[in-house]
Amino acid sequence: MSSVLERLTASAPGLLVLLDPGRTDPPDAARVARAAEEAGAAGLLIGSSFDGVEHTGVVAAAIKKATNLPLLLFPGGAGQLTPLVDAVLFLSLVSGRNAQYLIEEHVRAVPFFARHPIEAISTAYILVDGGSITAVEAVSQTRPLPADKPEIAVAHAVAAQMIGMKAVYLDAGSGAAHPVTPAVIRAVRRAISLPLLVGGGMKTAEQVRAARTAGADLLVVGTAVETDGADRIRDLVAALA
Repeated sequence: MSSVLERLTASAPGLLVLLDPGRTDPPDAARVARAAEEAGAAGLLIGSSFDGVEHTGVVAAAIKKATNLPLLLFPGGAGQLTPLVDAVLFLSLVSGRNAQYLIEEHVRAVPFFARHPIEAISTAYILVDGGSITAVEAVSQTRPLPADKPEIAVAHAVAAQMIGMKAVYLDAGSGAAHPVTPAVIRAVRRAISLPLLVGGGMKTAEQVRAARTAGADLLVVGTAVETDGADRIRDLVAALA
């Protein structure tokens, strides 16, 4: 397992706060990062499925200056890579069949990793239908897996584990109408031994708690914090205690 991932999965209650550099300026990012640390979050993600490329580095720098929490990059493509993070979720969109997000962006990233000795965490990224068209679907031009057929998500996750990936990320997409269902999370958790991240559409303490109870190791929230402010982090962390 990744050393950064080990640290995160060992940090109860396992909440990760996602910051979009395209919608968050450096001072606000620093404020949210400090609030996340004070509230007991496990770590931070930075990244976007759309835009944000030119701001990723400066926002990451502000976050690193403000907090000691682990910072992982959640890149929408190789153009968002920055050395100012602790690790990169090296995402392969295994639920889709668009070669750009299965392997091409990874090939483009090789020169970056040759220059910067940053940990790359091979992660199977699985988009699950969250009831609305999200930026991930629009940008990647891939359809999400059906939310009412857990066995399809299971097959993708197991294939990723067999290939040798180090983590699985189930995502309903930023701003999804509803999160990945507990049934899907539970089925995937039973089928794999890899760390399991779940994000997208979680807006309430009940939804975060349900995902954790179903078997998620790390819960990712972003839109809820953007909408309700940094104080919302404390409520979500408390729901997992």
